Amino acid sequence: QVQLVESGGGLVQAGGSLRLSCAASGRPFSGYAMGWFRQAPGKEREFVSAISWNVENTLYADSVKGRFTISRDNVKNTVDLQMNSLKPEDTAVYYCAAGIRNDLYEADYWGQGTQVTVSS
Repeated sequence: QVQLVESGGGLVQAGGSLRLSCAASGRPFSGYAMGWFRQAPGKEREFVSAISWNVENTLYADSVKGRFTISRDNVKNTVDLQMNSLKPEDTAVYYCAAGIRNDLYEADYWGQGTQVTVSS
């Protein structure tokens, strides 16, 4: 069974940093684009960042560009999101995804999510 398990969420003050990690199991994900989405209360799910299967290409939402960095390890089947200079508007549940579609909204596999709360 395919599983994506996120870790690293928590409470941080504005300006602080967090590192999210996603561990994939159940099948090799080396051929999949992987990444992160987030959903704040009362808002739609939104794309945050993605990384191609060969690590050559990364994509970021404008709102996080320059502050967040995505990385992946195809041997360990992990994808990480380093989040710096966090803002209160980054508060959301963050979801790991694999097999992200071109619409940057749908994906083949989803994690359960990890809460990130940024206090002002």
